[in-house]
Amino acid sequence: MKAMLKDGLLAAFALALFVVPVRASDVKAGDLLISQAWSRATPSGAKVAGGYLTIENKGAAPDKLLSVSAEIAGKADLHEMTTENGVMKMRPLDKGLAIEPGKTVKFAPGGYHLMLQELKAPLKQGDKVPLTLEFEKAGKVAVTLDVQSVGAQAPGDAGHSGHMEMKKMPDHSGMKM
Repeated sequence: MKAMLKDGLLAAFALALFVVPVRASDVKAGDLLISQAWSRATPSGAKVAGGYLTIENKGAAPDKLLSVSAEIAGKADLHEMTTENGVMKMRPLDKGLAIEPGKTVKFAPGGYHLMLQELKAPLKQGDKVPLTLEFEKAGKVAVTLDVQSVGAQAPGDAGHSGHMEMKKMPDHSGMKM
């Protein structure tokens, strides 16, 4: 009996080593893991926003992201931004985007992104924006974008671009030395 219990504990421990923890904000849909869903705050009156996230296909078969929808937007699309000969070009992905098995696709500024158009209200830092992704195999998946600051470059970014902030120094030009 002790040997069976010991073997069972060892098996459970070994299994725990191979289980990937899922954060509360991560969404698992079939073989897909969707994480780091975020957007930037928009200025008042803005009618367009981008959405970013990471999709990992942990399965053995491809899946395809077909579309996106969001109640906060009159229209939502999948887009790709590329640079050709120094010129940035953006185009909708009308036929969707394949997520190959064992691969990760990252939606980020300057690349693949969700385009939310005809916004019904501005996105404010701290907001949670629900949207629905539709996949060929995984079906419809509810995801929430965490709204970051206007200048954010990544999820959890407070809007710092890596540049030092310069503060105005007092004017001492009239001082005598």
